[in-house]
Amino acid sequence: MRVIRGRHNIRAQDQGCVITIGNFDGVHLGHQAILSKVKRVSEDMVCPSLLICFEPQPKEFFESFQAPARLTRFREKVEQLSLAGLDRLLCLQFNAETRGMSVEDFIALLTEDLKVKALFVGDDFKFGADRQGDFEALTAAGAAQGFSVDNFSTLTHDSERISSTRIRGCLAAGDMHQAEILLGRPYAISGRVVYGQQLGRTLGVPTANIQLHRYKAPLSGVYLVKMLGLDRPYPGVANVGVRPTVESGGVKPILEVHLLDFEGDLYGRQVEVVFIEKLREEQKFSGLPALKAAIHNDIERARRRFDQPTI
Repeated sequence: MRVIRGRHNIRAQDQGCVITIGNFDGVHLGHQAILSKVKRVSEDMVCPSLLICFEPQPKEFFESFQAPARLTRFREKVEQLSLAGLDRLLCLQFNAETRGMSVEDFIALLTEDLKVKALFVGDDFKFGADRQGDFEALTAAGAAQGFSVDNFSTLTHDSERISSTRIRGCLAAGDMHQAEILLGRPYAISGRVVYGQQLGRTLGVPTANIQLHRYKAPLSGVYLVKMLGLDRPYPGVANVGVRPTVESGGVKPILEVHLLDFEGDLYGRQVEVVFIEKLREEQKFSGLPALKAAIHNDIERARRRFDQPTI
């Protein structure tokens, strides 16, 4: 998949494409259904499939720290979109200039820069300054300039729409099984192992620290996990949170993983942490001895669960 960063980097090879537009946070089953349709039409038309997304996501621009937690960072999204078979990803920076883009300029991006052949968006899609453009404006542009405009139907599970918001709710509730169903895969976070404060080593439970690069995490607490990206999958216990026993308020969340029966150096490794089951909420303990006892109890619980054949 070719990643195009900015309108100025669009090349002739990217033009004449089938396009869809959206955040696609999490790349869940609903997104995958859209991508499958876009891919199928692009193959029939013998042209590339392309998704337009924005960084930061518009809600992050408008709401800053109050915006919903991301399910996937940009790098993780790129990986999932590539696995879905998308040919092109056009990422546009969302800033004051993008916010003020006129309806006419946005349509020109589609027709002149990308020479769109077919467009798929939701029938409630809005675009342009103050959200003045809508599905009807795109349909009119398509009729005038020779490209088709179709809306995509919503995918449901248990009679409820599959959405990134619904998956965030599952993760917040610790319902990893339902989140996996809606995503089409277990929820996972990837990142590079960095140096921490070595507190885990002091407590006799060394951890791999992975920066989340976000102000909010979509989940928090202590989990059974598996770490991928090493010589084999390793079971472990992970904490996602702000470490209230040893940190004052206002810190960004961090992911810490203790691997069971692992020996080796993980610093600098790019890994993926797959979340299996929630053990408990993150807690503030009276001190390090109580924290250490709780961590060892988590590890023992994890060992018992991983010994069961269903894990």
